[in-house]
Amino acid sequence: MKHEIIDASQLELNDKVVSIKRVTKVVKGGRNFRFAALVVVGDGNGHVGAGLGKATEIPEAIRKGKEDAAKNLVSVALDESTSITHDLIGKFGSASVLLKRAPEGTGVIAGGPARIVCDMAGIKNIRTKSLGSNNKQNVVLATIAGLSQLKSPEEVASKRGKSVSDIRA
Repeated sequence: MKHEIIDASQLELNDKVVSIKRVTKVVKGGRNFRFAALVVVGDGNGHVGAGLGKATEIPEAIRKGKEDAAKNLVSVALDESTSITHDLIGKFGSASVLLKRAPEGTGVIAGGPARIVCDMAGIKNIRTKSLGSNNKQNVVLATIAGLSQLKSPEEVASKRGKSVSDIRA
């Protein structure tokens, strides 16, 4: 899985909180409560990333999650109908997400975590199905892993030494 480094400072990033969990650590004096926030950021134009932030207060956890997500941006190859260029399965841990391209007017047909990732990436037409684990963090990361594997027809054509019209036929 190749990841090109994207400079987040040049992008106008929006963020969306996927989940906030209260986590507990039992210590000698009682329990320590902290919060873990899973945040997805994207520019709505083919760049998306996810991050996890942990802190004693929710706003601080969300801020840390945003920073982590901005460090882990991936580029998504979109076609002219703002769908993905080809079908594939993204995997992370035991979570798998089936990503299928869809024609104009289909909309985003996806469950919670996968929908947020697609919206942040700027995908307008896609069908997805979450397979295996329903853990929100793993589903988000599986979706991003799948989107990062997408190749544009131009990339495939240059790799094979053919023209784009030969690839699409």
